[in-house]
Amino acid sequence: MNTEDFSGHVPRTRSYRRLIIGLFFAGVATFAQLYSIQALLPQVATDLRVSPSTAALTISAATLGVAAAVIPWSLVADRIGRVQAMAIGIITATVLGTAAPLSTEITTLLVLRLGEGIALGAVPAVALAYLSEEVHTRYVAVAAGSYTAGTTVGGLSGRLVAGPMGEIFDWRVGVWSVTVFCTVAAVLFLWLVPKARRFIPGRLRTNAGPGMLARLIQPLRSARLLALYAQGFLLMGAFVAVYNYLGFHLIAPPFLLPVWLVTLLFLAYLAGTVSSPWAGSLAVRVGRRSVLLGSIGVFIAGAALMFVPSPVVIVVGLIIFTGGYFGAHAIASSWAPVLAEPESRAQAPSLYYFAFYVGSSLFGWALGIAFGQWGWGWFLAIIIAMGLLAAVIAAVLLRPNRSPVSSG
Repeated sequence: MNTEDFSGHVPRTRSYRRLIIGLFFAGVATFAQLYSIQALLPQVATDLRVSPSTAALTISAATLGVAAAVIPWSLVADRIGRVQAMAIGIITATVLGTAAPLSTEITTLLVLRLGEGIALGAVPAVALAYLSEEVHTRYVAVAAGSYTAGTTVGGLSGRLVAGPMGEIFDWRVGVWSVTVFCTVAAVLFLWLVPKARRFIPGRLRTNAGPGMLARLIQPLRSARLLALYAQGFLLMGAFVAVYNYLGFHLIAPPFLLPVWLVTLLFLAYLAGTVSSPWAGSLAVRVGRRSVLLGSIGVFIAGAALMFVPSPVVIVVGLIIFTGGYFGAHAIASSWAPVLAEPESRAQAPSLYYFAFYVGSSLFGWALGIAFGQWGWGWFLAIIIAMGLLAAVIAAVLLRPNRSPVSSG
């Protein structure tokens, strides 16, 4: 049962530690499955006799599934509960992830990957709403940073597990290896995460409140929430584009780096594992808006370093760029449910993630055209312009408030 006088989990308590670690493993289970096949695309293309661009649709299908599913999952979670929705999503995705490598042609694989993405959408759709309800308001940003760190570990580990296993055996074994890894993470999530104490299912509320459509429209009437959605759209789009095309830049003249070395660039994700919880902790002291703007500044500085025609400097720039991105993402994503009205607390972060994945899909493709036609310099100029636009939107619309944590 819900406890009316329960103000939320706080640090240095057993329940808070279980919640943080549990959601960390939820992030690992989600994002390892989502991106693991990216390290196996050459083998997929060869085995299924398709072009590289067609093989790459296995990533797009899954991320589009997430984008399409985050809002429906938020509505489901309002009915059955946050933890229950995340559990159903992760378990379903694991089953589909096990079936995907059995595909003998690309259409079947794409359908299964789409389904996997739809199932995985439950976690980004619901995790932050769960955090905002169950963690004391003062510590939501810190908790969200730890969850974001789990997503970075998942995205990195999925690629690092699948790649070597696919190289030693084949792509199917690589995917299955990640599925086993994610199953363990999912079990740990289900075992650790505390039962919700402040959530009241929509069907049991004494005041029914607005309907589904109204709960979706309500966040779109808030300029501050729209500003947060712009952060996800612009920054994620720029981030994905850099990771999509930096490898092409480094294997071409004048660098001519080997492909195996370029794949190690994903280790830069570890910068996000550090910066996400750090940004959340800093927000408690100086406010979300300041940390968001500072993180965007770091993001832009890292991108600017990548103009230098030196692999070492480019890698340093990538690490700084990645740390800045994940710091900004940790703040923006955790701020959405805090700014939302209580009845739209699940929908507000879902709309953030909808913008987030639409930006990923759009700019991850469109900036490739810019890179191909105009070269690396103009590509980076567009990345920096997107960061500057995000910063201007945040500075203008996310005005500071008296409370450094709950509002600004």
